[in-house]
Amino acid sequence: MNFKNTLIAAAVTTALSACSGLAWADINIGVSLSLTGPGSGLGIPMQNQLKLFPKTIGGEKVNLIVLDDATDPGKGASNARRFVTEDKVDLIMGSCITAVAAAMSDIATEAGTVQIAASPVGIPAGKDKWVFRLPQSNTVMGHAVVEHMKKQGIKTVGFLGYTDAYGEQWLKEVTPLLDQAGIKLVATERFARTDTSVTPQALKLNAANPDAILVVATGSGAAMPELGLLDRGYKGKIYQTHAAASQDLMRVGGKAVDGTYVVSGPAVIAEQLPDSHPSKKVAVAFVQQYEGAYGPNSRNQFAGHAYDFALTMEKVLPMALKKAKPGTPQFRTAIRDSLETMGRTVFSHGVMNWTATDHWGYTNETGVMLKVVNGQFKVE
Repeated sequence: MNFKNTLIAAAVTTALSACSGLAWADINIGVSLSLTGPGSGLGIPMQNQLKLFPKTIGGEKVNLIVLDDATDPGKGASNARRFVTEDKVDLIMGSCITAVAAAMSDIATEAGTVQIAASPVGIPAGKDKWVFRLPQSNTVMGHAVVEHMKKQGIKTVGFLGYTDAYGEQWLKEVTPLLDQAGIKLVATERFARTDTSVTPQALKLNAANPDAILVVATGSGAAMPELGLLDRGYKGKIYQTHAAASQDLMRVGGKAVDGTYVVSGPAVIAEQLPDSHPSKKVAVAFVQQYEGAYGPNSRNQFAGHAYDFALTMEKVLPMALKKAKPGTPQFRTAIRDSLETMGRTVFSHGVMNWTATDHWGYTNETGVMLKVVNGQFKVE
């Protein structure tokens, strides 16, 4: 073959490679999770599920770069900065803690890199172009809580929540729902994630004597405020948010938390779902995979989100690979566009349908109310 023919053959080979999907590099995903600190009860189950993440998607190798953010917004921001400047990732996933995810969002947006948050992080309208959420919004989950309170005949409620973004967003989003339901918010108390006692707050809430108290906390840290309320003699009903929908609540709280109401996505109670529920098959598949790897009753709300993240990637990355190659701005944009157009997708946690105007995706039917009975979650 002469030099001219060699050049022609090389050009044809290059063209064929381009037509085969434009994928000439590994897909890199940066993952920031709270593996230490108060949020570790959420981050570690997610990390466990991600150990089962597919090695290839769309014929391309996928690398997960997992870093610990230590439940610290500053560390989460540092991780995000590393992802976009050093690792040159195509996508960011994290964090499982709202305040940490919020600290990461500006960096992801600045870099034009999709962030799929593993927490219900609130971003001002119009500024969440690059941020999508795996968990349900607090409004969606709050809807389920308030509807349950109405059925229980609750007329007055106290609030005991974190001082950070997660607590404030719940307060902001549940207050109008309570107002619409004719339920009066009679006392509002806050505490820090690092607090080891809520005695002053519990005394004030007990003095207000509401019919129910909504505790807004996460993971293993959700039991402490509830135990504080009980220790100070509270006798009313106690509700917890979806960030408390894990075995950690019962492991730390013991028999004292029996009777607690917890809102959750459907993944945690997969087998209890009616056969007609759209998520039952997927939720059962998640539970079988996770508990097959980590043992009976190890399932976790946030591990389910990590499972749904894999489902998302298996649908979205092949769509993006048709438009651009990994490691480029065009591929990052293609991932965002694919998320907005992937259409109705059944998750273990409900039916997702992200669009250009809705980066939450879930409907009010998503939340499932659970009750702790003999140390286990039961559907209400």
